Amino acid sequence: MREAGSTVTYLGKVSTTGMQFLSGCTEKPVIELWKKHTLAREDVFPANALLEIRPFQVWLHHLDLKGEATVHMDTFQVARIAYCTADHNVSPNIFAWVYREINDDLSYQMDCHAVECESKLEAKKLAHAMMEAFKKTFHSMKSDGRIHRNSSSEEVSHEFESDDG
Repeated sequence: MREAGSTVTYLGKVSTTGMQFLSGCTEKPVIELWKKHTLAREDVFPANALLEIRPFQVWLHHLDLKGEATVHMDTFQVARIAYCTADHNVSPNIFAWVYREINDDLSYQMDCHAVECESKLEAKKLAHAMMEAFKKTFHSMKSDGRIHRNSSSEEVSHEFESDDG
């Protein structure tokens, strides 16, 4: 699988509630992040990150004001991504994903992360790349015996459906 990498503007993250991640579940968190983003920007907000989607991990490299990578990078395990979509009413250029963050006390919270892409097509490409990364990760985990469910990959793929319109 070819890794997808895109220069994006990271809008941030916000905690989200619920366990059902269906079409529209990221709309409210994305609106909240979009409002903060549009209030903060003066005129044109430059891309501030490089999002790289790989088979088992997603890397968000933060960029400095010159557009060069800094040492700060967020890593997301593909297996802990519950949902992703590139279909938002507030802007068609937004790609968002819901990530299960595990806290120090082993409890977890669900965070919705969002990035603004250069175009609607770029957002959709990221959603498709995330779906492919999930499929590869799931099949690897299943063959390694790390997944012991009697679900078919078809059923699990539908749970992770990428709702990109």
